[in-house]
Amino acid sequence: MAARRALKAVLVDLSGTLHVEDSAVPGAQEALKRQATFSHFLLRVVLRGAPVTIRFVTNTTKECKRDLLERLTKLGFDIAENEIFTSLTAARNLLEQKQVRPLLLVDDKALPDFTGIATDDPNAVVVGLAPERFNYEMMNRAFRLILDGAPLIAIHKARYFKKKNGLALGPGPFVTGLEYATDTKATVVGKPEKTFFLEALRGTDCAPEEALMIGDDCRDDVGGAQNAGMRGILVRTGKYRPADEDKINPAPYLTCENFPEAVEHILEHLL
Repeated sequence: MAARRALKAVLVDLSGTLHVEDSAVPGAQEALKRQATFSHFLLRVVLRGAPVTIRFVTNTTKECKRDLLERLTKLGFDIAENEIFTSLTAARNLLEQKQVRPLLLVDDKALPDFTGIATDDPNAVVVGLAPERFNYEMMNRAFRLILDGAPLIAIHKARYFKKKNGLALGPGPFVTGLEYATDTKATVVGKPEKTFFLEALRGTDCAPEEALMIGDDCRDDVGGAQNAGMRGILVRTGKYRPADEDKINPAPYLTCENFPEAVEHILEHLL
């Protein structure tokens, strides 16, 4: 087996890994500052020819990138907007590529990321996390459009996510219901799709084998990243459930208690 290349990029999940709603994971801000300081240093002083880049990758469809950045800033995270790559961005890119007019089943707070996309007389269906829109009338409208030939685009198919008061259904069950009813398959643009991870690495001059993903979702974060050729660190925060690490094959490169512990491992063993 060929030796692993030097680490050049770290992809970090947001919800469940750095924060849960409006509460930061304990120690995450300080750990990120350690990583960020080290990363910015390496961008100037090359370590064995392998500068390290950080990207924050998220499947969140509850809010636009601007609101997400504002939330993270208020929580004390030092993150630049151009360091964030979201599944909403990936969905918009696909809509522009296909030149379709979507019925957007997304939260109102996510709509700014689709500004300029025509939605009149829709001929495509886009599904994100939209609790207020997951009613019979709207789902039936989507169902009829798909039967008439409209492509079904899932921003992601997460089964569930973590809220302060417990786990909550993600968009996955609703996408699957539309797939079942229409006998079609959705095009998925977010994690765990390989194209999502490759798109997140664009501009980093980094191959998947030179990247590592940190996240709380064994399938979408770690499994998806490892299927794309990266290493994956699973953290036991957010939506993590006991024995999640046994649900994917290959198993995670590493399982850590939290994001600070994952950063410690990177600094001590991978750089």
